[in-house]
Amino acid sequence: MSTRLIRPLAAASVAAVLALTGCASGAAAPAEQAAATTVTVEDNHGSIEVPVAPERVVALDNTTFETLSEWGVKLVAAPKPLMYDLWPSLSGGDEVLDAGLHREPNIENILASEPDLIVGGYRFREIYDQLKEIQPATIETSPRDGEEHTSELKRQTAILGQVFDKNDEAAKLNADLDAAIADAKAAYDPSQTVMGLITSGGKISYAAPGEGRGVGHLFPTLGLTPALDRAAEDASHGDDISVEAIAAANPEWLFVLDRDAMFGEDGYVSAQELVENAEALKNVPAVQKGQIVYLDGSFYLDEGIQAYTKLYRSAAEAFAS
Repeated sequence: MSTRLIRPLAAASVAAVLALTGCASGAAAPAEQAAATTVTVEDNHGSIEVPVAPERVVALDNTTFETLSEWGVKLVAAPKPLMYDLWPSLSGGDEVLDAGLHREPNIENILASEPDLIVGGYRFREIYDQLKEIQPATIETSPRDGEEHTSELKRQTAILGQVFDKNDEAAKLNADLDAAIADAKAAYDPSQTVMGLITSGGKISYAAPGEGRGVGHLFPTLGLTPALDRAAEDASHGDDISVEAIAAANPEWLFVLDRDAMFGEDGYVSAQELVENAEALKNVPAVQKGQIVYLDGSFYLDEGIQAYTKLYRSAAEAFAS
């Protein structure tokens, strides 16, 4: 018997078995439900219907990059200068068009990439209307100003889980964040004061509790006792402060964000050099006891849920040591 006859016969046999099985059970097998092709999510602008697991994705919000990379999402355009070599699976290859930096976005490349979905926002929020013209399925999910930061990180992750059909993975990321925060809270002694600092361009700046990037969020989230509590003037870059003022605040702990760590430009001075070599700070308890936590060098370019989970784990380990 030729193989050309075997396959039709085999198929006919399978069909017959299925028919008999159906007769024997007295009911037809339930029809297999087709997977949803769209989902309605609540992004920073309200309800929006977007494709599920879209094939042609442009992602501009760096707070989503680590998550998209972990989930194996492929991009058709990305802000390559902003990504350095942190997420090669997202930015590598000529097939991924360069969307430029937020100050000089390459709108032509975003348009040419023919996206099914654009993940905008954060540094690129100023061009939201232009992105919506290119692709109405444009979402912004980055943590919103004035909202509780941890909830915002988890909200963002949950939305991305819905869009990319990764709900279980999103739940795991959210649980990891909660666990890291709980561990840090449990290890912290509220009688010990804490100060947040940001270094850049050879200068040390003050990060106000509750505001700004990275270290500011630690205070309300972990219930830290500020060594100096004053409102922020520049929440993104930190406020001017002298080393004498830091010394006068006498912090037991320092958390330091080095904004320049990933750039390595000429004249770069690390946060560690600036803080630990400052004569005025040598008698500060945090320096004397080595109670300084430096944020990961990639933090300034990441700022996603994994970066914060790692930061809170670092805090937990430091407080428990």
